[in-house]
Parts: sequence; structure tokens; C-alpha cells
Amino acid sequence: MKSYFSSFLFILFSISMYGQQILPKGFAPGEREAMPKYIEQVMQSNRGDSNPPDAPVRTIAEWEELDGVVITWASFQQILSEIVRHVREEANVYIVCSNANNVMNYLTNAGVDISSNVFFIEDEFDSIWVRDYGPNSGYLNDVGDLVMIDWIYNRARYRDNAVPDVVGEYLDVPVYSTNEAPNDLVNTGGNFMVDGLGKGFSSRLVLDENGPQNDFGTSNHSEEDVDRIMFDYMGVEEYIKMEVLPYDLIHHIDMHMKLLNENTLLVGEYPEGVADGPQIEANIQYLIQNFEAAFGREFEIVRMPMPPSANGNFPDQWNADYRTYTNSLIANKTIIVPTYEEKYDTTALRIWEEIMPGYTVVGIDCNAIIPLSGALHCITKEVGTKDPLQISHVPLEDVSPDANSDYEVNAIIRHRSGISQADVYYRVKGNTEYVLAPMTLVDSESDIWQAYIAEQDLGLTIEYYIEASAASGKKLARPLPAPEGYFSFNVGSLPSSTYNIEDVQVMEAIFPNPATAITAIPLNLPVASQINIDLVDELGRVVDVLYNDFHKAGKDFVFFDASQFAAGVYFVRLEIQGEKHIQKLVIK
Repeated sequence: MKSYFSSFLFILFSISMYGQQILPKGFAPGEREAMPKYIEQVMQSNRGDSNPPDAPVRTIAEWEELDGVVITWASFQQILSEIVRHVREEANVYIVCSNANNVMNYLTNAGVDISSNVFFIEDEFDSIWVRDYGPNSGYLNDVGDLVMIDWIYNRARYRDNAVPDVVGEYLDVPVYSTNEAPNDLVNTGGNFMVDGLGKGFSSRLVLDENGPQNDFGTSNHSEEDVDRIMFDYMGVEEYIKMEVLPYDLIHHIDMHMKLLNENTLLVGEYPEGVADGPQIEANIQYLIQNFEAAFGREFEIVRMPMPPSANGNFPDQWNADYRTYTNSLIANKTIIVPTYEEKYDTTALRIWEEIMPGYTVVGIDCNAIIPLSGALHCITKEVGTKDPLQISHVPLEDVSPDANSDYEVNAIIRHRSGISQADVYYRVKGNTEYVLAPMTLVDSESDIWQAYIAEQDLGLTIEYYIEASAASGKKLARPLPAPEGYFSFNVGSLPSSTYNIEDVQVMEAIFPNPATAITAIPLNLPVASQINIDLVDELGRVVDVLYNDFHKAGKDFVFFDASQFAAGVYFVRLEIQGEKHIQKLVIK
């Protein structure tokens, strides 16, 4: 491997003026010009297996069970040490580094326990951005052998591009590489997510870097070619590509969105008309109107406010960092979220806890790294377990009040040894005990299991999870932190004339309160309705209209920036169907 790299030192020297440890996420000086030579040599390197796997591949979703997480020990060691501290409680941490003893000493001095679940892989690499060049985990035949898929990295960094082989060799996992025509493909992990059922997402950067007009020197691939390669190597049956954003200069979707389950997207939200907000919204509408989530369901969108830089600017203004809370890592039962300033972080972390109940949500200060247009997701890469028990399920929708029937729960459940038992556990929100509903296999060809939750009274919220046992004895739940974690749905929350809106809590407790910056108004609308939300002072005067539009039924958030208003006591007044709901709010 070292002899392979030695032939490229003349190019590496042109970008190493910044040092191995601070190469940017974007192009370093001279790096774009080096790309054709880099691509040519990569395609001649005989790295990995350039043929696609000989069995169908299912690329894993980020919420699935992990064996571990890969990081490269470059700069920003304080951030990396915090990642190790929290991930090792949930999974293995594989640290690619040049000197294991130095890393051990740093972690020990930082108070990080390295006595278990921390492994050191001594080898060469160029940069910290392992999300983009690291190996993608997948399974043959849905739940068979673990394999790793490696694209050509879209930066002229030869050692980074070899990291998937290094990790695959260390873990004894085969690596399949798209590094030889006609299957040569440039792609980056920060610009890719998948639902675990064959649906992939990227920005159109993947087409720009591989298409007929690309200046890298790869084959002139059509979109159909790109789709074929992604299917052959990764089992992506439907590859959704969205327009690049004007101010996210790296065009990676993980900077503004994250798939939380098979149909729920966490999407960054800017103030109206600001920065990438308009294009993000256009992309989301394109997605909703043209594509279905798994099991034929609609995509659910949850909004997350995008915080400004420390100077108050957003990315469409001068001197602004691309701060984001979606650039996060799900490591089994823990979610690690980048943080910046407490007045913004409080709201963001609370939203994460609300939408992912039962998970441990941890914030790590990313002010040092975010100027390089990357955060926690960008510097971590998941490794799937070698013994996968797949539970794929789209959470139940809110139930119409006139349904008059039990509630059907379906899930794809698989294990290589077979499934011996599967159950749904459910309870009414507020109760501590779950009720068991046994699942039965209703479609052996597709491995679909089914159970029914008993019909419940109107106005209730039902919480539930799925648990399965393999014939081998392995047991797993979905969501992973169940029973503390669960899915939920409302009974009687679709349009109905029987509702007395006055008796429904449509506006839950505002947070944070007292407020200083981005503030969340949690909604739980029983019907899709026109709503108006005003900020009112103590004299009853309307200070500002926070929201005035038609809003969908169900749970959601409306955000506003409390720092725009003078300190004092206010009231948030929501009007829906002629009824008013009011909460006191203190702004500091």
C-alpha cells in the first residue's frame, strides 16, 4: 500500500502545505487540478474488488444496529475524544491513526475510558472527513454477510481513498470498489443517505461529478448509469437526487437534512427567505410530490432551526459559518448532536429528545470545526453489525376518529437463522405498563409480520415498539432503546366535525421558557386547519404575527427568534377554528 502512495507524492505535496490534519472538506489549493491524474491512478490501483457483489446488497440505514463507528485521528482531537467517550458506551470505536500510543495517551489524559470497545488501526490517511471517503456498510441478501462498498473519493487524497480497504482488512470484511470503468463512480458519504430498504438520497452533485461534463476524468456517466452502479453495488432501487443549495458550497445533504426512520426527515429551517431556506423548501416539496416513502407512505417532515453564526449572520451573508444540528450521529441508542451556543442549543437538543424519545441525546461543541463546513456526521462512519436482525417499519399515522377498528402494525423482520417470535408492545401515553400484541408472519416471501393494537378512545396518544427474537437466540427492538424509546400516534386526529377544538391541547409547552433566541412552539393539531399565532404583550397588543397559514394535522413545531424582541413578559396566542389557546412566555 505504501508503494502505491509513493508515486503520488508530487501531487500530495501540492496540498500538504496545510498539513495532513487540516485539509478542508472542500478542495485544497491545487487539488481540483490534481483530480484527473488522481482518478486515473485510482482506476489502475486494483484496490478492493472492482466487480459488484454477486448477491443483492441492502445498504444499512443509520438507525440500524451498529458494530461500531470509524474515525480518523487528525485535528480537532478534543471533538474526537468526546465522540469516543460517548460512542464507546454504545458500540466499538475504530480509530485510524498514525501512532496509537499518542492517541491512547491523549484519550487517557482527557478522562476517556479506553479499556474496552476502543480499537486502534495504525495506517496512513490524509484528512478527518471519514464520512465522505469511509466504507459504506451493507448486507448480502438483506441480512447475510456484512460487506463494505467504497466509492472513489471526490478529493485528490490517495490515503483517504484507501481507508475503506484498511478498515475492511482489519475487520475481515470484503470491500467492493467502484474504481474501474464502466463502474467508476465518484461519491461522498456526506451526500448520501438511505432508508435501509433500497431508497437512496443525494444532491445532484453526484451527477455533476460523474456526468458528461465532469472535469475529474471519470467515465461520462448518464443518470441512468449512476443509478445502475448504485443498484449493482449498494442495492439502491430508487435514487432520489435534489438540487444543490446555493450557499452550502460542498453540496452535501447531511448539512441540512437527516433521515430518522423509513419515512421521517429532519430538515433544517432558516428564517423565511434567508440563506438556503428557499431551495431547501423547494427540494422538500419536490420530494413529497414526486416520491413515496417505504410501504407507500408519505414522507413526514420535522423542522429543525438552523442557527446563525456567532456574529448573527447566516450563510448568505459575509463571514458566516454553516451551523447545523442535522449533521449528527446515531450510534445505537445514543444520538450525538453538534452544539454551538446555549441559547440555540437548548431548543435543538430538546427537539431531538422530543422526536427521538428514549435515545440519549448528547451535545458536542463543534465551533472549532464548523468553519470548515462540517460537523459530527462528517467525521464519523458507521460499521454495521455482523449479525443483523432487520426490523423495518414505518410508524403508524394518526388514526381517523371514524376508523372503528383495531390498528394494524406491519414490519419486515428478518434474521439469517429465521425469526422465532415477534411482538408489538403498546400503551396509552401516561401509562407505565405495555400491553403485548403477538405478531404473525403474513407474507413469508417478503418477511412481513403483522399485529393489531386494540381500538382506543378518541383523543388518546398510543406509544408502541416492536421486539423480535431470532431462532439463534438474538433479540432486538425497534426503536433500539425500547421500552424507553417508542413510536407514537394519535387516535382521532384527522379531519372530523365531531371535535370540540376547545377541549384539545393544540399548543404544548413552549420551550425554552424563559426564551433568549430560537424558540419552539410545539403543535399537536387534531385537524389540518388555518391557524394564526401572535406574540402579544401584557397590554394585549399584538407585537408580531409569528405564523399565519394553513397547517397540517399532527405534531410539528413553529419557530421564532426571541432575541428580536425586548425583554419582558409576553403571551403566545394561537387561534384555530374560532378558539384561542394562550401561553405565557418570558423573554430575557
